[in-house]
Amino acid sequence: MDFISRHIGPNQEEIQSMCNAIGVSSLADLITKTVPSNIRSSDKLKLAHGLSEEGALKELKDKMSQNDVRRTFIGLGYYGTHTPPVIQRNILENPGWYTQYTPYQAEISQGRLEALLNFQTMVCDLSGMDIANASLLDEGTAAAEAMTMAYRARGNDSKNEFVVSSTCFPQTIDVVVTRAEPLGIKVRVTSTDEKLSYDSVFGVLLQYPNIYGEIRDYSEVVKAAHEKSALVIVAADPLALTLLKPPGEWGADLVCGSTQRFGVPMGFGGPHAAYLAVKDEFKRSLPGRLIGVSKDSMGRTGLRLALQTREQHIRRERATSNICTAQVLLSVMASMYAVYHGPKGLRSIAQKVNAATTSLATAIKEAGLKLANSNWFDTLFVDCEGKGRTEILDRAESARVNLNTLLPNGIGVSLDETVTQADLETLCFIFTGKKLGPPQGGLLPTSFVRTSAYLTHPSFNSYHSETEFLRYVTRLQSKDLSLCQSMIPLGSCTMKLNATAEMVPVTWPEVGGIHPFAPASQIKGYQSLIKELEEMLCEVTGFAACSLQPNAGSQGEYAGLLAIRGYHISRGEGHRNICLIPTSAHGTNPASAAMVGMEVVTVKCDESGNVDLADLKAKAAEHSRNLSALMVTYPSTHGVFEEAITEICALVHSYGGQVYMDGANMNAQVGLTNPMKIGADVCHLNLHKTFCIPHGGGGPGVGPIVGRAHLADFMPGHRFGIPDKKIGSVSAAPWGSASILPIPWTYIKMMGSRGLKEATEVAILNANYLAKRLDTYYPVLYKGANGMVAHECILDLRGVKASAGVEVEDVAKRLMDYGFHAPTVSWPVAGTLMIEPTESEAQRELDRFCEAMISIREEIREIENGKADRSNNLLKNAPHTAEALLNDNWNRPYSRDRAAYPVAGLRQYKFWPAVGRVDNVYGDKNLFCSCGPVSSD
Repeated sequence: MDFISRHIGPNQEEIQSMCNAIGVSSLADLITKTVPSNIRSSDKLKLAHGLSEEGALKELKDKMSQNDVRRTFIGLGYYGTHTPPVIQRNILENPGWYTQYTPYQAEISQGRLEALLNFQTMVCDLSGMDIANASLLDEGTAAAEAMTMAYRARGNDSKNEFVVSSTCFPQTIDVVVTRAEPLGIKVRVTSTDEKLSYDSVFGVLLQYPNIYGEIRDYSEVVKAAHEKSALVIVAADPLALTLLKPPGEWGADLVCGSTQRFGVPMGFGGPHAAYLAVKDEFKRSLPGRLIGVSKDSMGRTGLRLALQTREQHIRRERATSNICTAQVLLSVMASMYAVYHGPKGLRSIAQKVNAATTSLATAIKEAGLKLANSNWFDTLFVDCEGKGRTEILDRAESARVNLNTLLPNGIGVSLDETVTQADLETLCFIFTGKKLGPPQGGLLPTSFVRTSAYLTHPSFNSYHSETEFLRYVTRLQSKDLSLCQSMIPLGSCTMKLNATAEMVPVTWPEVGGIHPFAPASQIKGYQSLIKELEEMLCEVTGFAACSLQPNAGSQGEYAGLLAIRGYHISRGEGHRNICLIPTSAHGTNPASAAMVGMEVVTVKCDESGNVDLADLKAKAAEHSRNLSALMVTYPSTHGVFEEAITEICALVHSYGGQVYMDGANMNAQVGLTNPMKIGADVCHLNLHKTFCIPHGGGGPGVGPIVGRAHLADFMPGHRFGIPDKKIGSVSAAPWGSASILPIPWTYIKMMGSRGLKEATEVAILNANYLAKRLDTYYPVLYKGANGMVAHECILDLRGVKASAGVEVEDVAKRLMDYGFHAPTVSWPVAGTLMIEPTESEAQRELDRFCEAMISIREEIREIENGKADRSNNLLKNAPHTAEALLNDNWNRPYSRDRAAYPVAGLRQYKFWPAVGRVDNVYGDKNLFCSCGPVSSD
């Protein structure tokens, strides 16, 4: 059997059966009736025939073996680390963790929420701050988010200058500069050793320890900044904070950084979980996700996403950030690294690193070389030039060792937990030409030594044996529903199969062991992979240029709009700042537009869910001189192929604007049409949707942009890998989350041209099958010209609210009792469910879901007929936990059996929600965001 048949759920008999049910003769007939003829492509994708799993893995192994994996001590925010095997096997390689969805449905996400609460607690403890979010994309992004957060905190103040210490990591500075420019923020990169005027400054960014390894006393900087009401942001190394006085104790207002060295491989730049922690006064403007503690319907502790979660859908262009995802899988790994080692273990690791650094520093100084830093945690910077520098680098090359040669006037070396005595001896010989002397103890200046406790919570002090730790991880996993249990039918999210063969390469040493700033001669495998993947994505989209740097869909949106903005500026039309966005758009669209300094003008949708052409024409004409872009999702977020899409794009072009296509629904285009054909200029692709990178509970992700040739020069650049671009960096690493690029590469290689097209056809088939079966029970809100939907459909539940008092949320919670994750709730239309089954689900699973939805409709009918109480019924009390069903005081007007086993199939296997319905309002009013024990031992 080829891989195509492994990936696509329905077999040929099931495909024909579903076609018959829909009323079409074949898949080809369905596509003819669904995809507008003027955009359908008759050409096959120019991709190779699909490979077998074995063939694809062999080809990829041969390719990645071209990477030269060396002992690397470059540092600059990326370090060697040991991923504990128990974490690698049971989290990173475990589909029970990497196929989970974002924890919007709290009752079936309690395990992941606890792991993320551990992450927040770990960050707060180490940084000395009051509250932290549940991770961001990378350190550069976190610093940029901190900057814009400080900018918003000015209130009505006119200050617009942001001071960045010149000793911050250069890639962080670049991301901050990119983010600042469209917002009118003036970034001043300077030495903070000098007396600075903070009169026009709203914020300051410092690095701790700094780029040269120096541990600075920033007390005077903090005092001077605070006297002028400027906020102090500190980018800090979390491992160093186990030994160093945390920034929260010396006056920092915001602290950010990366948790990469907590057990997550360098992976040529990502994915890694960044963090952002703040004082309590800023908690309600903290970007990203925040895990809060609330209570469930039985009064038990229940965790949930709190406050600003999905704020973009509510606030749109007024949203404080366009971030709607996080590196969840990686933050789970980092938090579990802290759980596994505990405070004593982390401190021991840090002490080992510091002691090794001290031994090397002593040897370097005794050899007569000059250190640029007078103190250190893990990094030394040797001030050398001329022949001495050449000799050191020659010895390093002979020993196959990478040092930091990216900074002027010296050579840097950063040690980490992987350093052995043999490494130390090699490094000593590289720098001095001599053997290493006796080991030295750590020499941290006493004024910097941490005295406060951290990680005192039982979660970090109870699971240090592998037996106990494994049970803890498994216990948490059992509380989360993933693709291991059932389909996750979320519209606009594409929770398809993440094949094991696609996942295997992620843990290869030649994939994970490469530093993102390694010399070009050592990354030939990655260069080949990236080039080929970019070419394949260009082929799929019809475009000419691609950037893989954006490490999330939100970053892709941002980068795509930056490209459009840069293009207009290059033509002397920088005044073009109007972005037209349909009311149906994903909330990140207007948020992204605001981030690049555009003014959002909303375009209406008509009764059929299409863009209102009359309104579009009027607004395009009204803003013709300043029209910058139209953001449009295709197929639309209403789940239909709009017939007028080419006319829409042509209209925008006629006024000099560009068309940005949100690639969230690319799953319905591949092999049938493409963004170029519909008339778009640039789009982002959610590789964690269409191209099989797993959702990972809300991250990792890759959101590359692909565009026409005239936008090629305006895609993201990077000082350490992608020169000669007119736009700066949007991510800290040149190619973003590079270590998961083998996943889409492998998927495309195994599917080939035929498989990719068939996957799209079956995705559309499965959606239409569900729409057909459920339409008589829950009306399908929007349909295309021939009564078909695209790859997703919207069920209208507003009628049952009127007839039975049943909210769409009640149906979502009752679905948990049937063993399903709810579809997308109340978006893009309030009171609806948006369903996307994907091509990976077989007919039997689709029928099982239909059976659940139909059964729930009958439960609603009992309320409508007066047979069930309007406030005390199966839906209002859902989900039903095992604890609730075993309660001696059962007093509900229906049986326990019906609550737990509404359909016969559940008696064979039942997934139990961990808690009853979580009280969202209580959680926001009583915000508590550091961990309390949820698991019972």
